[in-house]
Amino acid sequence: MNKKLLCAALLAGLGVAQAASAQEFDDRWYLTGSAGVNVQDNDRNTDDTSFGAIGLGKFISPNWSVDGELNYQNPNLVKNVDLNWSQYGISLDLRRHFWLGEKKWHPYVVAGLGYQRSEEEYVVNAIDSPHERKEGNFAAKLGGGLQADVGRVGVRAELAYRIDFDDSAIGPSYDGSIDDADSFGDLLASVGVVIPLGAKAEPAPPPPPPPAPAPEPAPAPAPVTIDLNGVNFNFDKATLRPDAVAILNEAVEILKRYPDIRVEVAGHTDQCGKDTYNQGLSERRAKAVYDYLTSNGIDAGRLAGPTGYGESRPLEDLGQKFPACKSEKNRRTELNVQN
Repeated sequence: MNKKLLCAALLAGLGVAQAASAQEFDDRWYLTGSAGVNVQDNDRNTDDTSFGAIGLGKFISPNWSVDGELNYQNPNLVKNVDLNWSQYGISLDLRRHFWLGEKKWHPYVVAGLGYQRSEEEYVVNAIDSPHERKEGNFAAKLGGGLQADVGRVGVRAELAYRIDFDDSAIGPSYDGSIDDADSFGDLLASVGVVIPLGAKAEPAPPPPPPPAPAPEPAPAPAPVTIDLNGVNFNFDKATLRPDAVAILNEAVEILKRYPDIRVEVAGHTDQCGKDTYNQGLSERRAKAVYDYLTSNGIDAGRLAGPTGYGESRPLEDLGQKFPACKSEKNRRTELNVQN
């Protein structure tokens, strides 16, 4: 097969894989709003009540999001509905999302830490009764839910358990003394919306295939390098990132489709650090890609290397000055066509 056409097919396939990966990662900030039922811990001696929450969040990777959220609830006391008991708080919640292909609803788990402030009136045997306690405590949350996109906005349904580390509650005793409990557990069931802010970034279109070469004798072939565009590494790391897996899967399928091609697996680094250290780091990066290809059905006999070139072949020559030397384009792997 003509080498130029084969390389064009590889590059086009990898471009499609990179665009698909980018579409799954919407990193816009978003607003959240939710309402639900707070099933109060029985030891609080308060009725179950409704609650509301608003927040601001962002996806930090294709599978992880972080939300900051404010909440408020105002239940009645069981024994004296004329006394006030209310609570509001703030939490930082981390969600792990599990995307299920073409399915509309996707599950997630959530864990959070926060601060809950309680305002509690209680009766004492004094002329200035009732008294009021205002105190805040740390809180922790753990739960799960489902999320779906409905047009421009998203929808969430969530069930979580929140532990309020309140060790000074007075309501459970109703005699003005401090209760012995050191925490309360509330169950939170809610539905809400996720509203992205701003316009969604459009992924770059894949490069068009080049025109077919004229039917003339081909010159002596020059070395052809296929850059695995998007298979980059974090600074000082040799482990594959999640966004590289889709691109490598496409490379595997193309190599299986054209079994005659033989490539060298080459690794590179940026220009930070010593030459000897970067040489070893580039070799580890090349081996990570080499091992992924062979473990997914590519015969090792078709792969030369893995070979590390250190910092000797930069795509961006930024020099050794820190932090300019930290070029993600230089922290890459390549497939160098050998035939």
